[in-house]
Amino acid sequence: MYPRIPIIASPPQDAQPRKGRGTTWDLPHRFTTALREDFDDGWGRSEPEGPDAAQGPATQIAEEHARSILSANDSPDIGFDLSINPYRGCEHGCIYCYARPTHAFLSLSPGIDFETRIVAKVNAAERLRQSFARQGYQAKMLNLGSVTDAYQPAERQLRITRGVVEVLAEHRHAFSVITKSTLIERDLDLIAPMARDRLVAVYLSITTLDARLARVMEPRAAAPRRRLQTIERLAAAGVPVGVSVSPVIPFINEPELERVLQAARDAGATRAFSIVLRLPWEVSPLFQHWLQQHFPERAQRVMARVREMRDGRDNDPRFGTRMRGQGVWAELLRQRFDKACARLGLNRERFELDLRAFRPPAAAQGNLFAAG
Repeated sequence: MYPRIPIIASPPQDAQPRKGRGTTWDLPHRFTTALREDFDDGWGRSEPEGPDAAQGPATQIAEEHARSILSANDSPDIGFDLSINPYRGCEHGCIYCYARPTHAFLSLSPGIDFETRIVAKVNAAERLRQSFARQGYQAKMLNLGSVTDAYQPAERQLRITRGVVEVLAEHRHAFSVITKSTLIERDLDLIAPMARDRLVAVYLSITTLDARLARVMEPRAAAPRRRLQTIERLAAAGVPVGVSVSPVIPFINEPELERVLQAARDAGATRAFSIVLRLPWEVSPLFQHWLQQHFPERAQRVMARVREMRDGRDNDPRFGTRMRGQGVWAELLRQRFDKACARLGLNRERFELDLRAFRPPAAAQGNLFAAG
């Protein structure tokens, strides 16, 4: 077990915003055993050069042959039993991402490394098929992309998620997806037929309708208007589609809550959920640094409200309150969400997926030979 150290809350002076990156701070992770400190020796610092200099470090992809691909959920706050995450890290670069601290287990920074050093589980489809073949496996509620986005930019070339969806379709295993990416439209040839058999539901995450805010808050995710267009296309193809207005950040995207729900409903969403901002571990200093860079006049108000919902702390990890917050403001936010959903007709119907349709590999093989 590595010794834990206090997380440095003061970023280096050169950790300035760069186009296409949520942060440039190489924040030490909580398992770091040695720290480096900037020192001005009078010689200055070498700066990156060339056309990509303004965008910060280039993205690197490392291939991983995973031992397993299904993760069990032990949280009562989440409505699924199993999850698949084909990638570690996420190039979307969302500054608020609660998954950033997971990069610490790779001895990488939850800051810039999380969005530039992506680990791709290249054997995900193979491992999933092996899991389905195990004796006694029973289909459970399964979510794709619960931690990092399964349709992030690397997926365009690697097509790992595509392979996973092919296995799910082959064995008629029901699943849900949550994504910020329009790339999911590519897989409509698989998803739409499954939707007709109640085997899939999709949620688009839309935090804001303001393109400028989205550009600095989640810099490499699809623009808000394109995510709405994806909802339209999924709904037109008969896919049950919902919207996640998460996270809700006080005084940043919180004023838009009702407008985002309205726009999503108008595009074809029939379900919605919302989670208030979470700041676990290294996410807190990263987010506070981002606030000072982009919204210095609101930074103190934002953090005061966050702490009001989190029992005076930056983060509350307890089941039951970590997703919703507590206190007067959290309750008012829940009331706003519930009233908007009731007015818009959201959440009147549930996405009931058919877990009984699952066919294990042996049964699928038998059906294949019978068809021949």
